[in-house]
Amino acid sequence: MASNSHRGGTGGSFYGGAAPYRSREGLSTRPVAGSDEIQLRIDPMNADLDDEITGLRSQVRQLRNVAHDIHSEATFQKDFLDQLQMTLIKAQAGVKNNMRRLNKSIVKHGSNHIVHVVLFALLLFTVLYLWSKMFRR
Repeated sequence: MASNSHRGGTGGSFYGGAAPYRSREGLSTRPVAGSDEIQLRIDPMNADLDDEITGLRSQVRQLRNVAHDIHSEATFQKDFLDQLQMTLIKAQAGVKNNMRRLNKSIVKHGSNHIVHVVLFALLLFTVLYLWSKMFRR
């Protein structure tokens, strides 16, 4: 498997970063449009079929391992997002309950605050009035 020649560069985007299913000049792939199948063309002059099959099996095994890793990572991320969503829902419920309590407290004690402000303003006005009367003379 010394002379690898890959169609389309270094095996990049079409094969997802993996080497294409081709290991020697005797065996090459032809992509079939709109299908998951791979068609192989075997050149009997240069082909060592057993080595090619072994190479393909190892590539399939590697792809299977990559697919398994992708699946486990996707499962982990899905579970993580579900936990985040539940945390967000709980936080929203807590904020809603606290806002309801705060509004009840404001309605219940709000009028007392207004009375205190009005009394303070009257007291301040009275003190300023008396002070101005005392120092004018």
